[in-house]
Amino acid sequence: MSKTLLHTPALTHEKSLKTLVENRTVYSLNNCELNLFETYEASQLVPLKFNDLVVTSMLRGKKVMHLFDEPGFDYLPGETVVIPSNVAMKIDFPEATTNNPTQCLALAIDQTKITEMLHFLNERYPKEGNTQFWQLNYQNYFFYNNVELATTINKLVKECMSTSITKDVLADLTLQELLIRIIQTQTAKAIEEGSFKDPNNPITEVVDFIRKNLRENMTLKRLSEKSCMSTTSFYRLFKRELGMSPIDFVLHEKIRAAKKLLKNPTIQINEVCYLSGFEDANYFTRLFKKQEGITPKQYQLLHVNTIIQ
Repeated sequence: MSKTLLHTPALTHEKSLKTLVENRTVYSLNNCELNLFETYEASQLVPLKFNDLVVTSMLRGKKVMHLFDEPGFDYLPGETVVIPSNVAMKIDFPEATTNNPTQCLALAIDQTKITEMLHFLNERYPKEGNTQFWQLNYQNYFFYNNVELATTINKLVKECMSTSITKDVLADLTLQELLIRIIQTQTAKAIEEGSFKDPNNPITEVVDFIRKNLRENMTLKRLSEKSCMSTTSFYRLFKRELGMSPIDFVLHEKIRAAKKLLKNPTIQINEVCYLSGFEDANYFTRLFKKQEGITPKQYQLLHVNTIIQ
C-alpha cells in the first residue's frame, strides 16, 4: 500500500538544541499536546512513555520501534503508530547524524476527550447493527498514512503551532476528524490483511465478492445489491467504514492485485493490466503511477533488482 508523507516542520536551530537525542519541542493545548522530537546521533533503546494515548508519525529519517515485547520494526516517514496511555516504548536511531537527523511528531490526546468523541460518534452516527461501534483497535497500531489521514494530521499540527486565540476550538474539531480517520485507516488495513472478519458487517461479503471478481464490471448498483442495501445507504456505510468510496476501493484492489502479478519478472505489463481487471493499459499505468509513485514497469524492475541483491 502506498503512503503519504506529512509536511515537515523546520528543524530546531543548532544553538537552541537541549540534547542531541530526542530533543523535544512542545505545543500544549486544552485537550492535546504536540511534541516534536529530533535526534542527531545514533542511539539505542531510548525509553519513552506518555500518560495519554499518543499518535506518532515519522517526518524524517529512520527509527526502530520496540513495543509490546514484540520484535522491533522499522519506522519511516509516511507511517503512523498509535500507542495507548502508559505504554513503555524503546527506540533505536541507527542512522541519525547531524546531517541526517530523525524528526517525529507525537500527539498526546487527553483520554477523557477520546471517550467523549467516541460517545458522540456512536450516539450521533451509529454504525449498522447493535454490535458495531466506533472504537480504536489497539492491536492494529502501525499503518501507512493515506491522503486523508495525512491531511488531517497536517491540519492538526498547524492548529497546534498556531498563535490564534481560536486554536483550541479548531484543534478539538480536527481531533474528532483525526479519530475518525484513524479508525477508518485501521479498518482498511484490517481488510487488506484479511483480519477483518465481522460476518454481520455487509462490507465483509462485498469485499470478498470484489476480490473474486476483479475482472468483472463493478458498479455501485451491483455492489449495493450484493450487500442487500439501497445504493445510497451502501455508499454511506462503505465511505464511513473505510474513508473511501466503493469504486475507489475496487480500483485499490485492482492495483493491489497488479502489484502481486508484477513480482513475476517474466509477465508482460499488458497481461498484468488484463488480469487485474483493467481494460485500458494507459489508464492502468496512470492510476498505478498515481497510487504507487512509479510506473508498473518500474515497480516490476525494482522488485526484480531487490531479489537479485
